Amino acid sequence: MARNWMDYKTDAWVQWCPACGNFGILTALQRALAELDLPNEKVTIVSGIGCSSRMPYYVKTSNVHTLHGRPIPVAQGIKLANPDQVVIVASGDGDLLGIGAGHFVAVGRRNIDIKVLLHDNAVYGLTKGQAAPTLPLYVKTKALGQPNIQSAVNPLMLAFASGYTFIARAYAYHIDQLKEMIKAAIKHKGTSLIDILQPCPTYNDIMTKEWYEKRIYYLDKEDPSWDPNIEKPEDVKKIPKIVEKMLEWDARIPLGIFYRNTMIEPFDVRIEKIMPGYLQNPPARRVVGVNGRALTNPFDAFKDRLVPT
Repeated sequence: MARNWMDYKTDAWVQWCPACGNFGILTALQRALAELDLPNEKVTIVSGIGCSSRMPYYVKTSNVHTLHGRPIPVAQGIKLANPDQVVIVASGDGDLLGIGAGHFVAVGRRNIDIKVLLHDNAVYGLTKGQAAPTLPLYVKTKALGQPNIQSAVNPLMLAFASGYTFIARAYAYHIDQLKEMIKAAIKHKGTSLIDILQPCPTYNDIMTKEWYEKRIYYLDKEDPSWDPNIEKPEDVKKIPKIVEKMLEWDARIPLGIFYRNTMIEPFDVRIEKIMPGYLQNPPARRVVGVNGRALTNPFDAFKDRLVPT
């Protein structure tokens, strides 16, 4: 029997401010999982620290709440141990593009098949509204004593330069469109980013619902010929236009799938080439013990490497 989105709902009280964009992201994710009919135990959501990082408490799947800036390396470990698992990172722009920026870049080089849902409200909501890496230069939100004096990070361009093979941008209040983007990202084999613009009604009094909705538009609706797919070598001629749209911001903000490259091997295929049998017998399926006792004694296995005391 097909699953309903309620099958992915926990009994935990949802602790976000009224009108927070995280509600839309949560609903879209639950609906996407249901429409893909994914078994609860076959999905893992990994988060860091921040308002967005409470997501694992609200989705009934196999989840991990990690340290600040560290959801991506944990997600990579889970995916490498069990390639069949659907692994989703759900965290904020501060967590992923501030302290976690090095991991955000490194995973693109590997093209590990994880899905990064970047909750992008341009502020650190959990710690009272400081400027996050995506807040534009010279913008002064209500919690700042002075305008922001750092340039904003462009998540799309950083992901593109790092090697992500699926890059999209969504809007948290457009649940149906976000749901479809999440489904497309899950179906894609490779590192995927969805930059999800979300108003923060508590701390970001500049980039509000009204501010976004005067600017956002969908790439494929404005241009029915829009094609983000790189499937053969000659498709690289599309890249200048893709980059142009990734750089567009302020007066008009494009939404949709910007880039989907199916020509680049995912990391598990690369591992299989140097470790034949990895995909048939990954670490998660290997027997490590019997009746609670480890099959290998590390002190025997590595006795020639022990330093005498």
